[in-house]
Amino acid sequence: MNISQVKDFITKNSLLRENSTVLIGVSGGPDSLALLHFLWTNYPNNKLLAVHVDHMFRGKESEQDLMSVKEFCRKRDISFESTQINVKKYQEDMRVSSQVAARDCRYEFFKEMMEKYEGDYLALGHHGDDQIETILMRMVRGGSSYSRAGMRAKRVFATGYLIRPFLCLNKSDIESYCTNHDLVPRYDPSNEEDKYTRNRFRNHVLPFFKKENQQVHLRFQQYSEQLIEDEALLEELTQDKLNTVIRKQDKDEVSISVSNYSKMPKPLQRRGIQLILKYLYKDTSPDLNSIHIDNLLSFLANEHPSGILHFPLGLRIIRSYDDCHFSFLEKKTEPYSFIIEQDSVIECNNGYELVSETRGYYPEEFKGEHIFVIDPDSVVPPLYVRSRKTGDKMTQKGMKGTKKVKDIFIDKKVDRGQRELWPIVTDSQGTILWIPLLKKSSYEASNLLKDKYILLQYKATKSRGQS
Repeated sequence: MNISQVKDFITKNSLLRENSTVLIGVSGGPDSLALLHFLWTNYPNNKLLAVHVDHMFRGKESEQDLMSVKEFCRKRDISFESTQINVKKYQEDMRVSSQVAARDCRYEFFKEMMEKYEGDYLALGHHGDDQIETILMRMVRGGSSYSRAGMRAKRVFATGYLIRPFLCLNKSDIESYCTNHDLVPRYDPSNEEDKYTRNRFRNHVLPFFKKENQQVHLRFQQYSEQLIEDEALLEELTQDKLNTVIRKQDKDEVSISVSNYSKMPKPLQRRGIQLILKYLYKDTSPDLNSIHIDNLLSFLANEHPSGILHFPLGLRIIRSYDDCHFSFLEKKTEPYSFIIEQDSVIECNNGYELVSETRGYYPEEFKGEHIFVIDPDSVVPPLYVRSRKTGDKMTQKGMKGTKKVKDIFIDKKVDRGQRELWPIVTDSQGTILWIPLLKKSSYEASNLLKDKYILLQYKATKSRGQS
């Protein structure tokens, strides 16, 4: 591996500043282990923190990955944080693929660690071969021109930036680095299985490109950087044109003039639709591809003056003559607030119930996001369960400062239609103690020696379980 090549790439893309807090996502594999070692060796003035996620897919093997990274950090006096996440359960609950589930859980933990340590950078070990695979996969799937640019070397993330210093290298460069520095990485056998799309590109398509040009990763990286520059200019032009097209713009809705829109150049029409969808979906954007965009373009170009399209997460696109209205279909719900009596059951109107019990000892046998244990001396009674309010914030367990409940819903990908119904537990002063299944506050009982506790359980009702 050419060290100066990586340093030049870091300088060219302004990836690192001196005296910064840098978190490194480390799985234990060759890419991330080499990145951790490289930053530890070449950037001694930065504060490093290795962060590791055990996805619990491979039992003891993945636990050994965790311990291997932990020991590597201990020997070099590098700070280390880790977590174990039941990704299979998340996959079942969210009905997504195992790879999407693992990525969601991993990035959520990275975000929490960035906020906890006020990180400036999150460094990941993606390399040039990964970039080739990503670009080809998105081309084949039919992604937008923005997504076809592949992975960014630097983008905004949490409290700072996500950076990829190894995009200028290929896999062989990294493996040579590990060998030359006596690094002993861990290997995940699932990375070779053809049942995953990325692995099929890696095992069958990438070798052909490398036969033609051993440095093909540099050509793809150059393509990526040029496409990003082109897209930035086109997006700026599109935004200027949209100002003459948009008739109304609120938080959850946009209306445009169809006739003015049709006068825009075709490349700007496509990007205009992408900007509108990006604005409406915000951080909860579903997996939209070119098929969605093409359907919408045909819908707007159709001679029929009216119609409706249904997009993911309840977005409705309604055309009526020269007006096209984008809005989310939301259920009308009334706000609610109930006192939580001792040893009671409150029926929620979403198919769940909140059970309150008094215990004379700490209930260690109860664990999970559906359980919350309260020390009565730490809160101001009575307790309430209510719907959310504008501006709601909470102090999360193990974190500094407060976070908006709205952002928690977004991070956890809670459907917009469910947010008004989701229960929030507070004390009499309005302090948010718990958002069932999503987040616990710093008010959860930590002293295990008290003689009285309040145990709250959030669980599905029998009718919900039978449906």
